[in-house]
Amino acid sequence: MTDEQGTSGAVLVVGGGISGLTAALETAEVGNDVFLVEKGPSFGGRVAQLNQYFPKLCPPSCGLEINFRRVKDNRKIRTYTMTTVKAVKGGPGNYEVTLETEPRYVNSNCTACGDCTAACPDETANDFNFGMNNSKAIYLPHEMAFPQRYVIKKSALSPAGADAIKAACKYDAIDLDMQPEMFTINVASIIWATGWVPYEPTKMENLKFGQSKSIVTNMMIERMAAPSGPTGGKIVRPGDNKAIDSIAFVQCAGSRDENHLEYCSHICCMATFKQMSYVREQYPNAKIYVFYIDLRTPGKYEKFREVRMADANASFIKGKVADIILEADGGVTVVAENALTAEKITQKVDMAVLATGMQPSLGLQDAPAELNLDASGFIISDFDKAMISAGCAKKAADVVTCTQSSTAAALKAIQVSRR
Repeated sequence: MTDEQGTSGAVLVVGGGISGLTAALETAEVGNDVFLVEKGPSFGGRVAQLNQYFPKLCPPSCGLEINFRRVKDNRKIRTYTMTTVKAVKGGPGNYEVTLETEPRYVNSNCTACGDCTAACPDETANDFNFGMNNSKAIYLPHEMAFPQRYVIKKSALSPAGADAIKAACKYDAIDLDMQPEMFTINVASIIWATGWVPYEPTKMENLKFGQSKSIVTNMMIERMAAPSGPTGGKIVRPGDNKAIDSIAFVQCAGSRDENHLEYCSHICCMATFKQMSYVREQYPNAKIYVFYIDLRTPGKYEKFREVRMADANASFIKGKVADIILEADGGVTVVAENALTAEKITQKVDMAVLATGMQPSLGLQDAPAELNLDASGFIISDFDKAMISAGCAKKAADVVTCTQSSTAAALKAIQVSRR
């Protein structure tokens, strides 16, 4: 085990998504040393998986590339990918944190030339695209990945594949003997920006996710619509790649439900309105059906909603979906009760999109430190202990709110570090 020392007042930021990047940059740019750790092989988090932000509908590269450059240029920030917090000892102003870095099996000689991937015969499910396509066992996490370094899923690599990628690499970057590395750091405060995961759709048995490829999630639609996604930006029905003539959006899929997530996930309505724009751009005459409990688009997002609701080929049905029936032709029928008319609605569509909720990542695992978590798994900041939450680790929020939250967290961490 090794020790990594920063100056007095150093801050640890746990999580390398948009919230963690923002908190790290705001903290470092006033002079504090920052340790930025991310459990995945690259920074960017969920934002990197999006096709566009709302309401401006610009791609995530707009913000992430700038932040990546700022991180690279700031010598106060030390970055660690594939790294998790294992233990936290001490107290505010003097925390000793044990970190563990999992092996990437590709060293810093890697130039991301891609020769290894071209030579690799082994494939594995592409987690970045939610399993909608495959990647090679050695891969670049995504086109904007920072760092631009390949990673190996060793469990998917055959002996023949190992020989092939070693022979293809001109830079001696393949190291299949890498081992996990443990090290400790000393920091004054910790910002938890551990982000969120989409709520597991198979838990809602009535919505039949996994039983038909025509039933997808809102994050899967984001990846389909992205030019770098599994379909090259085309929204088509998985399985047979059928063009879309009709599509249903099922709101609050797991949210506002005492059997699943009791809270409103905040972003699902706006995500659906955004994805309606994707569909309309590709299919001018497609029928769009939105089944909802309430439509929540507060403040500045009201005008965004008004434009989408004025779509002549879009229908909005106030009613919670009770069932989805699988049809022989590959489509599905959505069943709901119209809460305004008390009529039973059955609507056949080519594809159904489940607007799954946001679940805090630490709500699914044991926290590596003594953190205050609410009943849903969100982190409640403890300023006396210099344990500060940011972004979607704090509450379900959109990107703009996350960056504001992360700036506030950075300011508090700086105050604590300079007592």
